[in-house]
Amino acid sequence: MKTWTVTKFKECKGGTKLATITAYDYAFAKLADEAGIPLVLVGDSLGMTMLGYSSTIPVTMEDMLHHIAAVARGCANNTLVVGDMPFMSYQVNLEEGLRNAGRMIQAGADAVKLEGGACRAPLIKACVEAGIPVVGHIGLTPQSVNVLGGYKVQAKTQSAAEQLIADAKALDEAGVFTMVLECVPPNIAKAVTAAVSVPTISVGAGPDCDVQMVVLHDMLGFTERTPKFVRRYAEIGDTVKAAFGQFIREVADGSFPGPENTYAPAAVDLTGK
Repeated sequence: MKTWTVTKFKECKGGTKLATITAYDYAFAKLADEAGIPLVLVGDSLGMTMLGYSSTIPVTMEDMLHHIAAVARGCANNTLVVGDMPFMSYQVNLEEGLRNAGRMIQAGADAVKLEGGACRAPLIKACVEAGIPVVGHIGLTPQSVNVLGGYKVQAKTQSAAEQLIADAKALDEAGVFTMVLECVPPNIAKAVTAAVSVPTISVGAGPDCDVQMVVLHDMLGFTERTPKFVRRYAEIGDTVKAAFGQFIREVADGSFPGPENTYAPAAVDLTGK
């Protein structure tokens, strides 16, 4: 059994605030597991960070299953792995959504995440009844970016804020063990956090949520543009480019490979060849 379980994560509501990240491959997942990150999301944001798309819309179930399996192998000891259900993997009907959620668990996820408010309650209930833990996601829902008119802060009006709280309560009642609030004003996120019994995860929703989540590539300096709600904790992108440049120079000037990078000569005589 992993150090972090769904039950343990849920019980952190109102306690010590937790830090969570996205991860998409074995190497970074293993580092997260060893560092003590309680939960990693294999987000459909891999469409942008790993596959070069401009949005999450093109990401497929096969893409997600591939990356979930890799992350699950890295997070074998401590960290919960949540798989993001991609666009149209659960919107068609309940049966298809349940089947695809099951495929993610079989690939190695400990739980699944899906976007949407009260309309997702039947699917969430069905998943939980089938033994599949669920993470909700409300506020800015990137799979609906075409309907929302872009990546904008949500719940800025009285009616929208009240609807967000109603959706959060519906997700809570349906059985999610935690929920993401993305791009929501901090006072609204605080009200949502107080209104539900499960931890809330802030993705640009301010300091009063129970959990903070950032995209790995944003916090480590792999991306050119850093969202307002992210702090860069390293500039690994610059470090990697500098290493590549040094490698190019050393190969060109002959200093790589050196004797320490070369195997001992073979004890053979090729003078007659």
